Amino acid sequence: MLTYPQIDPVALSLGPLSVHWYGIMYLMAFAGAWGIAMYRAGKPDSAVTKAQVEDLVMWGAMGVILGGRFGYVVFYHFDRFLQDPVWLLRVWEGGMSFHGGLLGVIVALALYARKIRQPFLRVADFVVPMVPLGLGFGRLGNFIGQELWGRETSGPWGMVFPNDPEALLRHPSQLYQATLEGLVLLTAILWFSAKPKPRAAVSGMFLMLYGLFRFAVEFVRDPDGHIGFDLFGWLTRGQLLSLPMIAVGVLMLAWAYDRSGRTQGMTEAIEEVSPKAGKAGRKKKSKKS
Repeated sequence: MLTYPQIDPVALSLGPLSVHWYGIMYLMAFAGAWGIAMYRAGKPDSAVTKAQVEDLVMWGAMGVILGGRFGYVVFYHFDRFLQDPVWLLRVWEGGMSFHGGLLGVIVALALYARKIRQPFLRVADFVVPMVPLGLGFGRLGNFIGQELWGRETSGPWGMVFPNDPEALLRHPSQLYQATLEGLVLLTAILWFSAKPKPRAAVSGMFLMLYGLFRFAVEFVRDPDGHIGFDLFGWLTRGQLLSLPMIAVGVLMLAWAYDRSGRTQGMTEAIEEVSPKAGKAGRKKKSKKS
C-alpha cells in the first residue's frame, strides 16, 4: 500500500495567524488562472484584453466563492440550511461545491460579459482553459486536508488516512481527481482550443469532459456519509449533478458545429452568387452606356 505523507494542514504560523495549505492552493489556482488569462488575452482574436484580465479574475473568484458555498449548502446540506439559514453565511466553517461554484462563475461571467459588451459564450470560451488548473490545486488541498477520500480498496495503490476513524485502506481519490480534472482536462482543453473553434465549442468540451471524469471517479470516492447513494443503490450526489453537465456539454458541441456548418454554407453560397451578380451588373451597365 501507499503511505500517506505526513503533511501539516497549517503551512505557516505567524503568531495567532495560521496559513493553511488549502488557502495556498486557492491562491495558486487564481495565480495560475491569471497567467493563462494574460497569455490568452495577448492573442489577436481574444474576447478579453490584458487590461481587463484583473477584473475578470476578480469576478470569477467571487463567483467561485459565493457559488461554491451556496452549492455546498443547498446541494449537500439543505436540511441544515432550513434549520439554520444563517449557516449559509458562515463561510469560515468550510464547505465548497464545484457544481455550485460553476453556477456562480456562470452568473459572474454573464454579468461581466454584459459589462464589457461581449457575447457571453465568447467570454466563456476564453475563461474555460483557466479552470482545470484551479480544480487540480483544489483537489491537492483536499488531499492535504484529508477530506473527500475514496472508498475501501485492497489494491496496492490504497492508503490509510491518519484522520480516518475507521483506519481503512482507501483509494486516494483526491489524487485521481487532481490528475483527471486538473492535468488531463487542462491538456485536453488547451489542445482543443489551440486553433479557432466555433463559439461555445470549447465550453461544451469542458462541460462534457469534466462531467465524465467526475462521474467516473465517483465510483471510487466515498459518498457523503449523511447522504449515501441517491439512486439505484450506486448513484451518488456528485454523479447526479454531473449528468446534466455531460448532456449540456454534448448539446453545446453539436449546436456549435451545426451553427458553424450552416454559417459556412451560407458564406460559400453568397461568395458563389456574388461574382455572378457582379457580372450581371457590369453587363447591364455596359448596355446603358
